[in-house]
Amino acid sequence: MPRAGDLGEQRTVGEPPVGIDELLERVRLDLDRVTPRQAHDTAADGGLLVDIRYAALRDRDGLIPGALVVERNELEWRLDPQGSHRAPQAVGHDLRVVVICNEGYASSLAAVSLRQLGLRHATDLIGGFQAWKAAGLPVER
Repeated sequence: MPRAGDLGEQRTVGEPPVGIDELLERVRLDLDRVTPRQAHDTAADGGLLVDIRYAALRDRDGLIPGALVVERNELEWRLDPQGSHRAPQAVGHDLRVVVICNEGYASSLAAVSLRQLGLRHATDLIGGFQAWKAAGLPVER
């Protein structure tokens, strides 16, 4: 039987569809989501912050210094350590990755997708970039 947080689980015929709120709740069961301070500490200890916000939000609000910017639609290709289109930072499956979206919703789904690729330490930032900024952590324009 698939785990509750498995994005790839199949519905049984006649089973009601799962809404996005329930799906989000399910996938978060398997994530050790982090606070802005914990994300900052992860980066300081060699982990990778990955900003998946779209360009307009990055232009409006700024960037987290040192974060790898990867559009959401390229995330799996860029972070798969075995992939032909991987980013230089995608050094192995043990890499600690914190995915950051604007408010901490899309990043949960993205982190689970990375876990399915074997990045077992992938997680996301509670509250997203907005929580990072509100915590007074570094932002560059």
